Amino acid sequence: MLPDFRVRQRDYLLEISRLLTQELDLEKLMARILRVSVEMLAGQAGLIALKQPDGWRVSAAHGIAPAFLSYLTPLLAEEKVRELDVRELNRMLKELTYTASMGILNGTGLPLSAHGQVIGVIFIFRNYADLFTPNDRVLLQSFADQAAIAVFNAQLYGQVTYEKQRLDALLDSAADGILILDSNLDIERCNGAFEKLFGQTREEITGKNHHEIIKWKKEPEGRTLEESVANGWPLTPNATLYVEGDIERPLPPPLPVGITYAPLLSEEKKLRNVIVSIRDITHFRTADEIKSTFISIVSHELRTPVTLIKGYASTLRRDDAKWDKNTISDSLQVIEEEADRLSKMIDDLLDASRLQAGGLSLNQADVALPSLALRVSGRFASQSPKHTIVTEFPENFPVILGDENRLEQVLSNLVSNALKYASKGEIKISGTVRPEQVVICVSDEGPGIEAKDLPHIFDRFYRSTNAVKHTKGAGLGLYLTRAIVEAHGGRIWADPKPDSGARICFSLPR
Repeated sequence: MLPDFRVRQRDYLLEISRLLTQELDLEKLMARILRVSVEMLAGQAGLIALKQPDGWRVSAAHGIAPAFLSYLTPLLAEEKVRELDVRELNRMLKELTYTASMGILNGTGLPLSAHGQVIGVIFIFRNYADLFTPNDRVLLQSFADQAAIAVFNAQLYGQVTYEKQRLDALLDSAADGILILDSNLDIERCNGAFEKLFGQTREEITGKNHHEIIKWKKEPEGRTLEESVANGWPLTPNATLYVEGDIERPLPPPLPVGITYAPLLSEEKKLRNVIVSIRDITHFRTADEIKSTFISIVSHELRTPVTLIKGYASTLRRDDAKWDKNTISDSLQVIEEEADRLSKMIDDLLDASRLQAGGLSLNQADVALPSLALRVSGRFASQSPKHTIVTEFPENFPVILGDENRLEQVLSNLVSNALKYASKGEIKISGTVRPEQVVICVSDEGPGIEAKDLPHIFDRFYRSTNAVKHTKGAGLGLYLTRAIVEAHGGRIWADPKPDSGARICFSLPR
């Protein structure tokens, strides 16, 4: 029959082995192991210290006076103590214990080792002079081994928990939609970005098969995931797939996306998961459309004045004809007008480029807007006898701070548009004063702006159907006008008055 203490030792080891598989709280487990160690070795106190990157830290203590523990804790963190190995630490603790207890207590400690690496020390104090026997050390080593397993498991669990939290944070903070599929292509996880893109909650998405969620509106560019799997993917030379197209959503319209599929394989080269990254490419597609529109408009608008200038110049240079003075004058006038139009278009394109590169620079000074409006109206009045251009400003209209040349460009663009779209009638430049701003409006008596065009008239390269049919231009005038006004801290808008003329107003701070 085993002696009583052997039975208790066995029972304690079994209990701790059971706790190792049930208890994830490292501090509770360390405290239980330490209490059992102290009891089995007939000790009065004990501690478990773990090796941390910044030094030794007491993980559990039993029977140690708070005053002694409060002294010991910062001592273990000191730089000279940090580098001590277990043997040196044990010697330091023995000397410290012997001195503090005036020779009453002695102790012993053993390392906590896991996978060949020392991760801590267990130290037991007792108050009788007999040395710790080899059996005591074997017994303590048994508990030290249990403690090392507990620490290792807890650290491993903590690392897994941290990695999971980091993965969750990565998925939730990603701007692109992300799906994680299992080997059957069923959706295991879905992030918040994909919820917003697709229009359903992750509870509605998770558990469904890939083909139930990713439904292409029409044949996409690139081979679909299902087609690739049928052809041996991912055990193919190019393991990463990219597909681009429009996917259907619960609520229209379809969503333009670029989808990247990356496989996760097991050691046996079997498919475990597929990481799916879904990017909304609406802006990229819009940028391509804008680029195409830009090339189309600019090539057409630049070609027209160049063709006219070349045509009239070639005609005037013909040796087989003699031109009268009026014909020469009219031809040179056309050349001059088309050269001016070409120059203005180039200036607008340069301004648009500067705006894209980081905004327009302003040379600000005091500006008298009534005088500026008179100058603009006088310049345009001679261009069309069918129009009357008037200005209307109250007396003592305040002087504002602004870039006079840029503000003249704003008024010129608005008056020029009024001349283009209103075949005749009055064009008025008016101003009103408000407590913190001034408002300038340019109105005409033309057909007005259609409701469908109002949200877009200040967009780059936008031209209404009516404008394309009846007038020339690259769609940059109002875009640059808005940019100049906003650079001054103001805003611009069009009044919705169909069939009663167009009225575009802008405000500037006083």
